[in-house]
Amino acid sequence: MKRQVTIKDIAEKLGISISTVSRALKDHPDISVKTRQAVKELAKLLNYKPNLIALNLKHSTTNTIGLIVPEVEHHFFSKIINGIEDVAYENNYNVLVVQSNESYMREVLNTQALIANRVDGVLVSFSKETQDYSHFQQMVDYEIPIVFYDRTIEGFHADSVMVDDFTGAFNAVNHLVSRGCKRIALYSSPQHMLIGLNRFEGYKSALEKNGIPFNKDLVYACDTFDSAMKISRSVLKKQDRPDGIFAVNDITAIGVMKTARQLGIKVPEELKIVGFENSRSSSICEPELTSVDQFGYELGKKSAELLLKRIKSDSFDYKPESLKLKTELIVRGSS
Repeated sequence: MKRQVTIKDIAEKLGISISTVSRALKDHPDISVKTRQAVKELAKLLNYKPNLIALNLKHSTTNTIGLIVPEVEHHFFSKIINGIEDVAYENNYNVLVVQSNESYMREVLNTQALIANRVDGVLVSFSKETQDYSHFQQMVDYEIPIVFYDRTIEGFHADSVMVDDFTGAFNAVNHLVSRGCKRIALYSSPQHMLIGLNRFEGYKSALEKNGIPFNKDLVYACDTFDSAMKISRSVLKKQDRPDGIFAVNDITAIGVMKTARQLGIKVPEELKIVGFENSRSSSICEPELTSVDQFGYELGKKSAELLLKRIKSDSFDYKPESLKLKTELIVRGSS
């Protein structure tokens, strides 16, 4: 079955923005006659037909925003949800929460459900599996505003709100060096995700600043409790084992800590550990976990405020904003 031509296809062929194509098709006076003519001629050539669903969505409001989360049980995301809901309810909006459970296919179904429910806008933190973003592009084609939070995509017509992952990771590793660590391992999330890439770059930069050579053998693809337990059983038994570990989230760091305890390795005397999140668990484990605070509640509030700003502007002709929030290293007993 042949795929229906979208305004994105026209925009790419002419080398102009999606919003320019949209306005040209509506004879907007801000668009030159020459551009309008080029857009209409190409639209006719490609047999473009306006999407009636999109038009209906554009001219109806439900005072409901969609929220796609990777996993609701994660403390960081629960704080984000709280921030989003507080802003939404203050502005008389409802929040429809759907969970991808880190599954690409579930995420695609989630987007279809939100479109069917005619949400006015969507807040998205995409799954670890997601590398094809066409389901989000469909929302853009429908002129449904999107704000990516925490996990963002470069070069996409959508606003984004994230924390300064690079600086957070840099400060975490720099702290481990200041505590005497010379062989620091990184337990990392997937590198196709900006948060994973930025934390990796922060880790490398801190090593470089302190004159410690980067060693790829000290970087492990590991960002869950179970995988941390499994990998650490071999990593911590090595003769040249790490004396410091920076984990991309708290639950992974706690998995390392538990394995170290089982192997009789003392934390922080023999192994220093830093996490990323400053979750509730970080202050109730033993010893308490040093962690980078991401300020999830504030991130949720900023994301919701930005989305409502887009919804209320009633225009899809905007330059996407990218907000970056500062982090803070909370030093505790694990380091």
